Amino acid sequence: MMTIRLAAVAVCAMLAACAQQPTKPAGPAAPAQSEAKPQPKVVVAQPVPRKPPLPAQELTDDILFKLMLAEVAAQRGQLQVAVSAFLELARETRDPRVAQRATEVAWNARFISAALEAAGLWLQADPESAQARQVLATLLVSQAQLAEAQPHIEKWIAADPANVGQSFLKLSSLLGRHKDKAAVARLMQALAQPYPEVAEVRLAVAQAALEANEPALALDEVRAVLKLRPDWELAALFHAQVLQRRSNAEAIQYLADYLKTHPEARDARLNYARLLVNEKQFSEARSQFEVLLAEFPQNADVTMAVALLAIQAKDYDAAETQLRRLLEIKYKDPDAARFYLGQLNEERERYGEALKWFGAIGPGEHYISARTRYAGVLAKQGRLPEARNYLQQSSAQDSQQRVRLVQAEAQLLRDAHEYQEAFNLLGEALAKQPDAPDLLYDHAMAAEKVNRIDVLETNLRRLIKAQPENAHAYNALGYTLADRNERLPEAHTLIETALRFAPEDPFIMDSMGWVLYRLGQHKEGLAYLQRAFALRPDAEIAAHLGEVLWNLGQREQAQKIWSDMLKEHPKNEALQNAIKRFIP
Repeated sequence: MMTIRLAAVAVCAMLAACAQQPTKPAGPAAPAQSEAKPQPKVVVAQPVPRKPPLPAQELTDDILFKLMLAEVAAQRGQLQVAVSAFLELARETRDPRVAQRATEVAWNARFISAALEAAGLWLQADPESAQARQVLATLLVSQAQLAEAQPHIEKWIAADPANVGQSFLKLSSLLGRHKDKAAVARLMQALAQPYPEVAEVRLAVAQAALEANEPALALDEVRAVLKLRPDWELAALFHAQVLQRRSNAEAIQYLADYLKTHPEARDARLNYARLLVNEKQFSEARSQFEVLLAEFPQNADVTMAVALLAIQAKDYDAAETQLRRLLEIKYKDPDAARFYLGQLNEERERYGEALKWFGAIGPGEHYISARTRYAGVLAKQGRLPEARNYLQQSSAQDSQQRVRLVQAEAQLLRDAHEYQEAFNLLGEALAKQPDAPDLLYDHAMAAEKVNRIDVLETNLRRLIKAQPENAHAYNALGYTLADRNERLPEAHTLIETALRFAPEDPFIMDSMGWVLYRLGQHKEGLAYLQRAFALRPDAEIAAHLGEVLWNLGQREQAQKIWSDMLKEHPKNEALQNAIKRFIP
């Protein structure tokens, strides 16, 4: 009897608390008395505290019993019972507090259809609730029901006219997870129509347009933003990002001009320096590093950014100076500095120093990467058995870390051309974790090296079944078929699917160019290969590009690409094989 009384008190307190509960900025609040999983972030405004309109509903014994039943079920993890009970109560009472609780429990239990109904009841019971409207809109967006969400989003934005700009920036984050980028862009344009003079609104439209691969619209919108707010650095950075889609040169020129009038723009200067490094304009990039360090001498984040840019530019002396300085000023992530010190010393073939830095990294975010690099340095010194033993003796905190260690060991074996042993190692690991996606993929790639195409195809099709949007699985299978000149129409379909999921991936572009070449569509294949090489000057892409150019009669250009890449990657097998076939 005491338990029932306590539960009754708790339920009554819940009803009272619901009436006073302030709106939270992350969607439906986590159930106060359950152990449900954390829900995804949802953007919710914070209106002035208000009491929702309550129905003329007496707290009968029957309602009290059902509330207690629902709460006890939620506490015990019996989510099906809890959701059904709360939803039934929400329908019966039309009380916004009960409907809110029903929404919370259903959301956390991932019963989305029930959460949608409960949120609808919540809004019906309290039409002025900004939280109810935002939660309902978020749920509709999560279910790809953009048309149904639109009127709720419009009212949500209009209800807080003083913060329209911030509402749109938050809305961009919410809609950014939606897969139909074109539909999102259309929705954002429709929502933006009443607010043409709000810079944040125009930027949100520009961002959605770029995501939908409409760079011309994105450029128009961001230029409108900068007319409204010329000093807004975020908009300037986005403008440079859009220009970069056309060429790095345009983006570099824009940022150079912007920095003449906004010399204090730190992030713009960092991005400018990064683009200069990408274009191998190292002298100018270094001058930008010096400006940044002079203007922000005590800013550790700037120091780290400059160090990384210096590594990218192969200015290892400058990079080491800044990384050591980070350790002196007690940088928040010292193991990151140690890791990069190990990396740059490995690049300089100072293997003893590299081992010292990698070995100094303890358990944490960088631990597995450091152990992997340490083993790689041992292997470069001809100490492969010692490297393998080092990885085998490394402690793993979870199954994912164990997978990464096995992957690293297999990579050492592949680098040593021990392909059969790598295949066997990955097969043994896969037998212990048969559904590990990374092992399925790596075992498939190892299978190709030992001519076990049956295993490769079986693994990749299992991976595709488990992860239907895994672009790399489609690409790997399609590329393997294309490279072997087998089942070319099927290979083309597989790569086309991969490209649909990852349209900007240069390696998938390379595969598409290669399969088109194999199909006899040389000019179409060349276009993909040239774009892939522009995005990622990789040795294997260079091998394919050179071959297509050679067969199109552009032999001098093919030779130049091969020669340039061979200087950077003298041991690359694909590049060497391509050159041998055409230049004995």
